[in-house]
Amino acid sequence: MSTTVVRGAPPRRDEHGAPGRPGERRFGLPTATALVVGSVIGTGVFALPSALAGFGPISLVAFVLVTVGAIALALTFGALNRRIPGSGGPYVFAREAFGDFAGFVNAWSYWITAWAGNAAIVVAWVGYVEVFWNTSHAEGWSILIALVGLWLPALVNLAGLRSLSVVQVVSTVLKFGPLLFMATVGLLFIRSANFGEFNASGGSALGAISAAAAIALFAYIGIETASVAAGRVVDARRNVGRATVLGTLACAAVYILGTVAVFGTVSHDALVASTAPFADSANAIFGGEWAGDAVAVTAIVSGFGALVGWTLIVGEMPQAAARHGLFPGPFARDSRRGVPAYGIVAGTALASALTVVSYTSFAEVFTTVVLLSVLTAVIPYLFSAAAQVYWLLTDGRRVRSGHLLRDLVVAVTALLFGFWALAGSGYQAAYYGLFCLLLGVPVYIWLKAEGGSR
Repeated sequence: MSTTVVRGAPPRRDEHGAPGRPGERRFGLPTATALVVGSVIGTGVFALPSALAGFGPISLVAFVLVTVGAIALALTFGALNRRIPGSGGPYVFAREAFGDFAGFVNAWSYWITAWAGNAAIVVAWVGYVEVFWNTSHAEGWSILIALVGLWLPALVNLAGLRSLSVVQVVSTVLKFGPLLFMATVGLLFIRSANFGEFNASGGSALGAISAAAAIALFAYIGIETASVAAGRVVDARRNVGRATVLGTLACAAVYILGTVAVFGTVSHDALVASTAPFADSANAIFGGEWAGDAVAVTAIVSGFGALVGWTLIVGEMPQAAARHGLFPGPFARDSRRGVPAYGIVAGTALASALTVVSYTSFAEVFTTVVLLSVLTAVIPYLFSAAAQVYWLLTDGRRVRSGHLLRDLVVAVTALLFGFWALAGSGYQAAYYGLFCLLLGVPVYIWLKAEGGSR
């Protein structure tokens, strides 16, 4: 099943060597894979075709290139977790390779990604809820729906790992099947006239690909979630890497084929204006409204499952850093139900605030929040790939030359991919992302001063 209770086994040790509680509830490979798929496939994929449509079909080229980079990152995370299997993912990798400050920057940046990403997911989720309710998209009701969509997953997490595990596996099964159906059967109904101009951005092809790639990368944020929660996974050295690669490959297949199907079944102009592109595609294929309604229900379930998974990650990352004194102390504690309750509540509150600000301040709510999330996610990805390159260059003589060359190619590909995604984020996202990132510097100074005064 999805969650495994290890009884009679030696107590696990966390990332700084402390033993875990005997009989502690932990994830098996199915739940670890479901966590990756559930976190990656949220509602972002259901809204992504509309966000990419403004660039035209050239954005599909960007999607393929992003997929190659995502697979390189997945392989890199798997290799890194075999070296350091504890919870924390990119934070632990950066701290072990480059020291406390690098670890803090990664934890802080990834923490922003987690709660800002939840805001982006819930904005797309609202678009599909409004297929059935608040069809006029009244702003006040949209905000209320979004807040419900953020706090219900928080309550699921606060109830404990068993409830989270059930929601992750069930929601992953329910959403993956319909998406796979759209990504296969939908291809039979493609009409070339729907694709429109190949490069509809009005700029250069290279610029369009780079800009589209920054948005497409949001679709793969979450491939590292199994490594972030590795301390809760059975046989983490083996299962985290497998879950990361299997989850990424499964997501890549439905992403690319599904986006092609939507581009080819909905006219370009209609797609640019759509708030529920997969629902519109299903209606175009089957006629009437029932097919689109079915896809909308799938998107709602999918988004809820993603929000449940990401809400756990909102607490896991700062908890790992707090246990090293690199995040405020309250983040370090588990609740009686074994979850990082303080981080869950704090992250959900911040996501709620960003959601309200986004609806009242930004014209392109989803795209704006997505680009902020992508920029803050790319920084931990860059540090993780850099850590792998560093360890391969310093410890490479212990590895057979053929394997060393292979691993270096994968890690350097992931590193270059990170820089490329960073360059395509745009000036607005870079401004807000850098501002949020630098807000962490006073926090780091305060934490170091507090630690030094004890």
